[in-house]
Amino acid sequence: MNKKKIIGIVILIIAIIVVILFYNKSKNMAKSQSDILSATTVSVAKVERMHLAATQSIVGTIIANNDVSIISETQGKVTAVFAEIGQHLAAGSAILQIDDELKKANFITAETNYDKAKKDLERFETLYKQNSATDQQLEGARLGAKSAEAQYIVARRQYNDTKITTPITGIVTSRPVDVGTYVAPGMLVANVVDISSLKVKLSVAESDVFGMKSGDNVEISTDVYPGVVFKGHIKSISSKADDAHLYPVEIIFPNTPQHPLKAGMFGRVAFTSGTNGEALTIPREALVGSMKEPKVYVVEGTLARLRNIVAGDEVGTSITVLRGLHEGEVIVTNGQNNLKDSTVVAIAK
Repeated sequence: MNKKKIIGIVILIIAIIVVILFYNKSKNMAKSQSDILSATTVSVAKVERMHLAATQSIVGTIIANNDVSIISETQGKVTAVFAEIGQHLAAGSAILQIDDELKKANFITAETNYDKAKKDLERFETLYKQNSATDQQLEGARLGAKSAEAQYIVARRQYNDTKITTPITGIVTSRPVDVGTYVAPGMLVANVVDISSLKVKLSVAESDVFGMKSGDNVEISTDVYPGVVFKGHIKSISSKADDAHLYPVEIIFPNTPQHPLKAGMFGRVAFTSGTNGEALTIPREALVGSMKEPKVYVVEGTLARLRNIVAGDEVGTSITVLRGLHEGEVIVTNGQNNLKDSTVVAIAK
C-alpha cells in the first residue's frame, strides 16, 4: 500500500471520528435541553444547624383586664340615661337613673326616725344618770335607736341603688335598656370593660408548665399588627390542672395607644426558658404531609428525591429535624405539589 493511500485512510478515519463526536455532542445537548424544558421549577433551602432557645408558642384569646356586668339591684322605670355605648367612664360615674320618688320618701322617713331615736336615747341616758329613768326605759331607748338605724341603712341603700353607676373605669360595651324600660333586681343593664391593660388566659401542658414561673417575661403577637411584639409577663400559674391535665396560666400586658388591641382578639404568646442547644432545622413550608408522618424532597443533582424524616418541635416558622437529613443538604421549599419521587427539577433563581 503506497503512502498516499495510507494518508487517505487515516484522514477518512479521523473524519468518521469527528462526525461521531459531533453527533454524540448534539444528541447530548438535545437531551439536556429536553430535560431542562421538562424540569419542574422549585424553590429550595439548605438544612441548617441553629442554636435554639427553649421556646414555645401558644395561642390564646385576649381579654380585658376587668370586665364587669352591671346588674340592677332595684326595680322601677328608667327615667334617665347618662352613658352611651363606646363612652369612657370614670369609676363611680352614673349610667342610669331609676324612678326614685318612693325610695326617696322612704329614705327621708327613715332618716327622720333615726334622728329622733338618737335624740330619745340621749335624753334617756341623761335621765338615767339623774336617776329619773329606769333600766328598762334606757334599754328600750337603745333598742329603738338600733332598730331606727337599721331601717335608715336599708332605706339609704335602696335610695342610692336607684342611680346605677360603674364600679370601674372603663368603656361601656353594652347597655340593653333605655328610658322607659322597666328593670328588676338581677337584670343586666350595662357592661363595662377596662382595656388599659389586657390579659391572655392559656392552658399549658404539664410537661411545659414547670419551666415557667410567675413574673417571667413573655412576648405577645397578633395577626392585627404583623411584626409588632407586645411585652408582657406571667401574672399567675394555677396549682391545679383541669380534666385535660392542662394548667391555667394568665398573662398580663399593657394596651398601647400606638397599637391598640380589643378584647376577644387572638394572641400568640411566646415563652422563653433557657436554651436547648443546637439542632438541625428546616422551614416549616418544606414539609410534605403531616407532622406525624413528615417527608421532604431532597435535591440530588437534578432530581428531587422524596425522603422520610423525623421531625421535632416547631420553632417559629421552622421545625427541628431529629433524623433523616444532614446539614447542608438542599430541600425543596416551594413547588412540592408538582413533584413525585425522582422528578427532574430546576432551581428558581
